[in-house]
Amino acid sequence: MNLENLYLTILWPIRWLVEVVLVSWHWIFSHLGMDPNGGLTWVLSIVGLVVVVRAALIPVFVRQIKNQRKMLEVAPQIKKIQDKYKGKRDQLSREAMSREMMEFYRETGTNPLASCLPLLIQLPIFGALFAVLNNAQHGKVGVGMLNASLSKSFGSASLFDFAPLHDSFQSAMNHAGGPVVPVMIVAAVMVALMVASQFYTQLQIMSKNISDETKNSPQFRQQRTLMYFLPFIFLFSGFAFPLGVMFYWLTTNIWTMVQQFLVIRAMPTPGSEAARLREERLAKKREALIAAGKLQVAAPAVDGGEAVVTRVNTQRQQPVSNKRKKKRR
Repeated sequence: MNLENLYLTILWPIRWLVEVVLVSWHWIFSHLGMDPNGGLTWVLSIVGLVVVVRAALIPVFVRQIKNQRKMLEVAPQIKKIQDKYKGKRDQLSREAMSREMMEFYRETGTNPLASCLPLLIQLPIFGALFAVLNNAQHGKVGVGMLNASLSKSFGSASLFDFAPLHDSFQSAMNHAGGPVVPVMIVAAVMVALMVASQFYTQLQIMSKNISDETKNSPQFRQQRTLMYFLPFIFLFSGFAFPLGVMFYWLTTNIWTMVQQFLVIRAMPTPGSEAARLREERLAKKREALIAAGKLQVAAPAVDGGEAVVTRVNTQRQQPVSNKRKKKRR
């Protein structure tokens, strides 16, 4: 068994699940009156696949956020361990620091790799979708619900009637009949959108949701360098992806971008710019409620005491009959 067959065998259960979700969405859109063989129908089915996958990953994402909060809390202790071995480059010191760090992570229940978990889970799904598209391109039947008819439909589907979902920028450029310019343009635009969405997602984390203390650490400078480097990997690898796979990756990037925006807005990292902006929004909202008479500010009980804010009940009170008053007594 060669490496490619081994890889496909490992991905078999995930490919089966991908086909189930993909064909289910295709069935739904087809019964809503859309063309079963249309490229838009299959693209929307891929979008539906993203929705199912990312919705299933929400608990993992919540766990990731909690782990990030813990990592920020224990950052000073981690720095102390690193400072303890600063300047010691011998093998024994490195091993001792590694053991101490691992023990610290175990005791505090933190994991520096947890932030990569959603991406690591998605990579097999990404590979499985790539394999499903590749099989459809060569007219092969899938491993599950993607039968011969659906495989042929998926493999021959085109967006805008000129951009086959199985084509990539690379295959369009090396086409036997000459470069297929429309496909190259669609692929180039999608690669640019993938890079931009990935970069913006990382930028809003680094610029708004990092505390001032963390920004001054060496680890932040390393992460910032990585932030500028990683999105541009798509500039090289994205041109080899089929359009169908790029639609999946672009949609999941947009989901991540919106999800991250909502999380940063509602649950910002303490001490970050996003946390300060949230406090400003809450203060303005409080002032607006006071001005509207929906909140009352009581005078402080003693000198130097804090004012007490109480919410005014603006709902109309229902009249109570004399009989009900007697029952209450």
